Amino acid sequence: MALAAQDKKRFRTIAHNLSPIVTIAQKGFTESVADEIERALSEHELIKIKIFAADRDARREIIVQVSTQAGAELIQSIGNIAVLYRASAKPDPRLSNILRHKAH
Repeated sequence: MALAAQDKKRFRTIAHNLSPIVTIAQKGFTESVADEIERALSEHELIKIKIFAADRDARREIIVQVSTQAGAELIQSIGNIAVLYRASAKPDPRLSNILRHKAH
């Protein structure tokens, strides 16, 4: 599902103004967190998640686990914030961050 560099750049621009929609904290990547990420990606396509982990390596492992399980592509990771993208089969123009940004 590799995106072109131009698409990633556009998605980073869109994500800049987004707030994190899911936070992964002490309990780590639990089933309920996975469900929430799944719901968020289905509705919004492009989301930010906040990850509180012991160190950079632990954070990287969580990001890989989340993106692999969700079938999403990592667009950007800076500090404890990661931006994920997964195209929706039938995106809702009212909820999709991609389609809402095109409308502006």
